[in-house]
Amino acid sequence: MNPSTLFPHSRLQTERFSTGRSSAVASAYSFLLQQTSRRLSMSTSLKTLFAGIPLLRSTGNLNAPVTSICTDSRRVAPGSVFFALKGNRVNGNDYIDEAVIRGAIAVVSEDDGGVPPRAAYLRVTDARETLALVACRFYGNPQADLNLIGVTGTNGKTTVTTLLKFLLSEESTPVGLLGTVAYEVGKRTLPASRTTPDAVDLHAMLAQMKDASCKTAVMEVSSHGIDQHRVAGLEFDVVAFLNLTQDHIDYHRTMDDYYSVKRRLFTGETGSLPEHAVINLDDVYGHRLLGELPGDISPVTFGVHPDAAYRAEEITLLPTGSRFTLVYPGGRMEVISPLLGAYNVSNVLAALAIAGCQGRNVSALVQKLMRFAGVPGRMEKVSVGQSFNVLVDYAHTDDALKNALLMLRDITPGRLLVVFGCGGNRDRGKRPLMTRAVTELCDHAWATADNPRGESVDAIFTDMKTGVSNPERITFTEDRRWAIHLALEEAREGDAVLIAGKGHETYQEFADTVIPFDDRQVARELLNLKLNPQN
Repeated sequence: MNPSTLFPHSRLQTERFSTGRSSAVASAYSFLLQQTSRRLSMSTSLKTLFAGIPLLRSTGNLNAPVTSICTDSRRVAPGSVFFALKGNRVNGNDYIDEAVIRGAIAVVSEDDGGVPPRAAYLRVTDARETLALVACRFYGNPQADLNLIGVTGTNGKTTVTTLLKFLLSEESTPVGLLGTVAYEVGKRTLPASRTTPDAVDLHAMLAQMKDASCKTAVMEVSSHGIDQHRVAGLEFDVVAFLNLTQDHIDYHRTMDDYYSVKRRLFTGETGSLPEHAVINLDDVYGHRLLGELPGDISPVTFGVHPDAAYRAEEITLLPTGSRFTLVYPGGRMEVISPLLGAYNVSNVLAALAIAGCQGRNVSALVQKLMRFAGVPGRMEKVSVGQSFNVLVDYAHTDDALKNALLMLRDITPGRLLVVFGCGGNRDRGKRPLMTRAVTELCDHAWATADNPRGESVDAIFTDMKTGVSNPERITFTEDRRWAIHLALEEAREGDAVLIAGKGHETYQEFADTVIPFDDRQVARELLNLKLNPQN
């Protein structure tokens, strides 16, 4: 029989996922989830999983044993519970028949009816929130045995969480990490599919961390993750707010909406109140959040603001990092950081403030900081012996670009050259802002493709060009490899080339395909050709 007859929606769903990350990511997840599921599901029934969870309606056998929880009908196996989630492009209710044919014993949906009678049906008010609560229960509530730290903000989440993992880890007690670059669960590292994983993957990986003897888990918490209830029910010991600048306005519509979503993490709207809230006092939204915290939370502030509990004074920015005096509840000390720029001084302060909330010896951590190797794709140097600086960075907002360029201007004796682009199917409003920031602060820029996704590069360029303030400083060229080539060919001794927007990413997304593309690798190859043209 033709598979399309049994699964009429399979082609649409496959097309949807073909535009995402590589299939290796999905395979890694499946392996992880299958391992955990087999271990935990032997005595789990529908009745146990949904005990105490409000149901608008239920039918079928609620005593049936559950083997896995799925939101993708293609992952369904006999004994699965299928959550039919509604997305922006795909409605999970369209895949109910496929899920049941594959062996789902139950379907959870916000819609009424449409479930074959051989599967149980559970109707709920909010399927995503229910999914988070059920996933936590299915995987044995692993968070109860972990000290959970959540970090949110537009910029800096990856640096702060990676630095925290480094500072807090000890040989006998590894620290788990869930973030944009990778998911580290004990000795296993998985490629990240999104900043904050969906609830099923999230709790599966927390369970893996527990089994790997992790005592602490550090995670980046995105606004999408909060709004889509991926972190619903999590009990954070510490949550940190880094900053808020324009991003994701295609999703949140306004900055006030964007802020309101972030705020939920600190007010108990996603679960229980955190014990500590670490807040950037240099950020206007940080000031606002500090005034809106519930009285039961203990706030700890950081920044250069004179009232900050963890404060940086006498800051010296160097080509190799920074030096500053840390003023904190334990006294004063000199800090030498290998991370470049003033914004990384803020990130270091955030990490030390969080660690201080955990009762760690801040003085010892400051000594350890000097050995930190940095974060992949965050001001990562690419060097094959050339006489100019080449750096790859994830900066993809106007604020992040401004910070990066101002920092590089301070430490670059020559010209500042930039390769950058704007992603497709994302916030169009930030495109002219990014272009204005670059053309005002660099000597020359090459605007090119980032991840165009379903948009034409020409359409993206049209939006970007409205922000050009100095047209003689920018060249538009569609091919990203060629743009990097042009920038590197132009560079001379003492210059700096910033390749911005993709950072650690190893792919480029187009409308119907994903191709391998790593800015760091491409730059290295082109530099070798420049230095050794005979090869």
